[in-house]
Amino acid sequence: MRVRIGEIAALLGGELLGDATLEVERIAPLDSADARAIGFLAHARHAAQVQRSAAGCLIVAPALRDAAAARGAAIVCADPYLAYARLTQWWAARVRTAPCSGVHPSAVVEPGARIAASASVGALAYIGAQACLAAGAVVGAQAHVGAHAELGEGTTLHARAVLARGCRIGARGIVHSGAVVGADGFGFAPVPDEGGRWEKIEQLGAVAIGDDVEIGANSCVDRGALEDTVVGNGVKVDNLVQIGHNVRIGEHSALAGCVGVAGSARIGRRCTFGGAAMILGHLEIADDVHVSAGTLISRSIRKAGVYSGVFPFDDNAAWEKNAATLRQLHALRERIRALEKRQ
Repeated sequence: MRVRIGEIAALLGGELLGDATLEVERIAPLDSADARAIGFLAHARHAAQVQRSAAGCLIVAPALRDAAAARGAAIVCADPYLAYARLTQWWAARVRTAPCSGVHPSAVVEPGARIAASASVGALAYIGAQACLAAGAVVGAQAHVGAHAELGEGTTLHARAVLARGCRIGARGIVHSGAVVGADGFGFAPVPDEGGRWEKIEQLGAVAIGDDVEIGANSCVDRGALEDTVVGNGVKVDNLVQIGHNVRIGEHSALAGCVGVAGSARIGRRCTFGGAAMILGHLEIADDVHVSAGTLISRSIRKAGVYSGVFPFDDNAAWEKNAATLRQLHALRERIRALEKRQ
């Protein structure tokens, strides 16, 4: 696909520097971009890459305007990373082949299922009784939509993903391959005097997911024990994330790969969790909390801020000071030993 950079600048609302008729064919990283590519520079600290890049056009911040203009064409945007995100969406919409509406002949559709005329159901997919697929919904090949489940307008359930019975996803959502929405929560009662046997607690709730939510590949959102597990509007969940039963996640929070959220935790709005962070069950996390990768959250967080560490976690500024001190422990120990020998 060839696009004039003048068209891109108009799309992004940025200031164009250079020839508006210059054409680019792809979006590329700075280190591999050539004259037919457009790249972006999100941070001024990478300014040295401006001159080294062979990209035909660069998307840059106002602070890099002059440096970018000196090397060739550029589009100046207040937030280059956000501009890049919007450009990728526009680009994908132009090059991606939209699925055809209708139900593939090999799909299984149970009686009572409601499928909008503009929805798409792929090969070997399953649509359960009384399930509902709204306008523009897409169910990929071998995907499963359980009985009484609901897939919102424009939402995509990719190949081999599962939306289990009674679970609901709002509009414009994305559930990637291998993800399971609505598996049983991990609930078992110990049986005394029977050799450690466990009695299963049936999970009678469902999962309610809002609009504009994305669930990554092979992630799991478990159904509630009695009431629903709830994922708010705009939440982004990476691959291999576990969300336990009865969890509630506030709007526009984001969970990176391998995060684990134990049952009945309550997460506020606009929170972020780095990769492999762990949240214990029945805790409450305030709005605007940001948890660093690998951090174990073992008690509720009542105040917005950045939290890090596993020994245990703390306010980020305090944790960094303690971590710096911890690195000096070996040297301090040797100094103490030397002092003890002098006595």
